[in-house]
Amino acid sequence: MTRTPTNSSPAVGTPRRTASCSARFLAVIRVHETYHRAPAGLSEGDESRIATEAVARLRGAGYQVDCDEDFDTTAYQSSYLPVGASVSRIAERIREATTTEEAAEALVELTAAHDGILAALDEVLAATADFHDGLGQAADPYIARRLRYLADEHLGVIRTDLSDTRNTLADRHELHPGRSTCTEKVPANERERSAVCACPPPPRTLLAPPPPVAAGLRR
Repeated sequence: MTRTPTNSSPAVGTPRRTASCSARFLAVIRVHETYHRAPAGLSEGDESRIATEAVARLRGAGYQVDCDEDFDTTAYQSSYLPVGASVSRIAERIREATTTEEAAEALVELTAAHDGILAALDEVLAATADFHDGLGQAADPYIARRLRYLADEHLGVIRTDLSDTRNTLADRHELHPGRSTCTEKVPANERERSAVCACPPPPRTLLAPPPPVAAGLRR
């Protein structure tokens, strides 16, 4: 964490978590570097204050932070998992699912009509559009219309398709053939007692074809 010659205070760190620990900073993503800077128009004192708060949050989350003396602090602020981490947990549940019911149950939190994550995202887009309606600059009404278009058209398609996918999975009642838990037991009706368990064999890995060999001159 350092002050640049332009008087901004970029927070350099792990991008995935830095955004949640230093929410007042803005991400700058370039080809060869990623960092976070303070918003424009702040006084030097305000920049120092939010930079110091970010150092405290990052250290509270377990990061080792190198910073200018102006931003150094012995305080540690409690860090809580951001909302995005909770949403990522849904992806983990689907990756671990062994049945269609388990996958469908994980998708409920996304697709619930009134309190699902996508419904909440629709409210966020609507609220941000409403905020731009009376903001005053010439581009603000366009931004508001664009946000409502994203909510009505793109987000609406995602909600409909995911809801249909979730309902289809819930009705199938099937084991995932590649994720079923193996009991290592032979079925009771198996006549050959030396048989192995009835789990499907793992998918075969196709070998890559050998590289083509240049044809030599014939004699």
